[in-house]
Amino acid sequence: MITLTDTAAHKVKELLEAENQPELALRVAVRPGGCSGFSYEMFFDGDIESTDEQLSYGGVRVVVDPQSAQMLVGATLDYKDGLTQAGFSIDNPNATKTCGCGSSFS
Repeated sequence: MITLTDTAAHKVKELLEAENQPELALRVAVRPGGCSGFSYEMFFDGDIESTDEQLSYGGVRVVVDPQSAQMLVGATLDYKDGLTQAGFSIDNPNATKTCGCGSSFS
């Protein structure tokens, strides 16, 4: 399943606190679509299924559905806040090809 860097976990926790909903989990999913075949989806979710895989990083719950979990084995979610790069990014060793937008892979 995907892991979060300390920086990403801190940013997610900050966003949850800003929403005043610390009980929500970060859901990371892989969906069909995008330029290369699959795209990542991330959102806060309170509807956790019994089949979801769950982990905690720095006080942040992360949930992934079983199908997405297979495609995210060994992947890392990071957050950067700089002049040339800003936002969340996923480094996925299972992606054989990515597109120019950086959010689609196959």
